[in-house]
This record gives sequence, structure tokens and C-alpha cells, in this order.
Amino acid sequence: MSTVSDLQNRALLEIAESADLQALDDLRVRYLGKKGEITAQLKSLGSMEPEQRRSFGQAVNAARDALNQAIGERRQALEAAALEQKLLREKVDVTLPGRGERRGGLHPVTMAMERAIGIFTKLGFDVATGPEVEDDHYNFESLNFPPHHPARAMHDTFYFGDGRLLRTHTSPVQIRVMEQSDPPYRIIAPGKVYRSDSDQTHTPMFHQIEGLLVGRGVSMADLKGVLHTFVNAFFERSLTMRFRPSYFPFTEPSAEVDIGWEKDDGSEPGWLEILGCGMVHPNVLRGCDVDPEEYTGYAFGMGIERLAMLRYGVTDLRQFFDNDLEFLKQFH
Repeated sequence: MSTVSDLQNRALLEIAESADLQALDDLRVRYLGKKGEITAQLKSLGSMEPEQRRSFGQAVNAARDALNQAIGERRQALEAAALEQKLLREKVDVTLPGRGERRGGLHPVTMAMERAIGIFTKLGFDVATGPEVEDDHYNFESLNFPPHHPARAMHDTFYFGDGRLLRTHTSPVQIRVMEQSDPPYRIIAPGKVYRSDSDQTHTPMFHQIEGLLVGRGVSMADLKGVLHTFVNAFFERSLTMRFRPSYFPFTEPSAEVDIGWEKDDGSEPGWLEILGCGMVHPNVLRGCDVDPEEYTGYAFGMGIERLAMLRYGVTDLRQFFDNDLEFLKQFH
């Protein structure tokens, strides 16, 4: 009985002096756990007389109850002290000036996209959209891509297991519009496109605007006039422009468009490629039940990130996607 009393007194003293919750829990395990010192006292009950066993068991149970109560009270005190310290550390000095709320702004790519769409809609183009997950028919076949064209390869295009793919351009929207209605057509197709490419000037996902105009008597002169008007309006200055012969499966003839651009080093202005274009290939028109003998048309496509880099003086395309607030807040 004296052993139980000594254990109880010692334990109560240590509980009262415990400095934190971890130390308190260690004491609980030490005295009241399965192998604790108080619990171990019950093992001696088997060797006692019945009357002695009863009084000894009562003493052990009373000690255990006293320790449980003491531990509970000490835990409440330690938790209250910890909360008070936390509140002291986290208190707010209401006399400090407020930080205010900074006004957000559009992303530069969004700004460039909306600017381009606004210019083309003023030129009479309607906005058309389509799915980003396409099939081979709309992304390649209907656009006159030959079976061996490198754009179909796995290293350029993101394919799904069922043969579908992430569109590599927004040209499939043009096909869908021509399949669903009769000419004339005058549309732009803005949206996200995907290609397996990533470096300082390329990303796996980027934004394009492609345009299509089909009607009677449409020529390359009409195409050049629209593009020149767009370029001057987008950059808000008069720029020289040239067409270089090129090749695209869905246009014939095809051209790359360059603009005269001042270099940052102060040297003589040079030429910068900004988009591709051409007259819609007769095979594309026939595939959409449009008679190429009666109707002609032009198409063009441009990368919005490329235009945004030129307009805002950005040298690394990856800055558009790094979410660096110091960079983005310049465009508010």
C-alpha cells in the first residue's frame, strides 16, 4: 500500500511540473500504460489474500483515477498556455498602415488575343470555335495532309490511345464551318492548340487565330490587304510587309508573311516572320462540297504568343507561363 502511495505522490508531482504536452503524454505512458508502473502493481494481486487483494486493488484503482484526473487538468492548462502564446505571436498591430488591395489585370496573352479578335471582327469576320480534341479527319485528312506528312508523326502530335488527338491548329474549325453551311464564309477561329515542342520560343500548348474567307472572286490581293490592315492596327504603326513563297498542304499558293522590324541593338531593321497564309486549296473546298470553279478563298494563321512577344517586348516565351507576379503586373 505504501508503494502505491509513493508512486502516486511522485507521479502527481511530475505531472504538475510537466513543461509541455509531449512530456505529459510520456508520463501517462510511464505510469498508466500497459507496462506502466501503476498498472504493474496489479500483477501482485494474485499472490495476496482475498481481503488484502481487495483493499490493494482499491488503492491501485484510486491512484490510477487520481493520475488520470491530474493528467486531464494539466493537459487543459498546457493547451490553454499554448493557445495564449500562439495568440501573442500572431497578434495584429492595428496601428500599422494597411497594405491595401492591388488591382489585378488581364494576362498579356489574353490582351493580345482580345485585341486581335477585336480587329478582325471590325473587318467583318465572325468568331467560330470548335473542340480541342479532334480526329484525324478534321485535323489532317480534310486539310489535304498527305499520309506521309511529318506533322502526323508522334513526335509532333499528341495522340490518345483511341486514335484521337489534341488539335495542332484551329484549322479544323474552318472545315466544320464549311461542312455545316453554304458559302460565303468569313470567320476567324481563335483558341488553344497543342504540339510536342518546348523551348525559348515554343510551348506544348499555345494560342492561335486562324482566318478563312471564301466567296466569289477572292484573290491574294484581298488577303494581303486584310493582313496589312490587321498588322498596322495591332502594332499601332505603319509596317512594311512582304510575302515569301512557302508550302502548306491546305493552301495553294502559300506564303509566309514577314514584317519590317527594328532590332533592339539599334542596327538596320530586319524582317520578322509573324504568320502563314495562302489561297484555300481546291481539294479542301471539294472535300466540303464547295465548288472551286465557282468559289475561291484565302486562309491565314498566326500564333498569339508570338504577336504578344513582339508587342510587349518579351524575349522568352516561357515568361508568359511562369506566373511571376513581378512580370505580370507590368501589364495591368
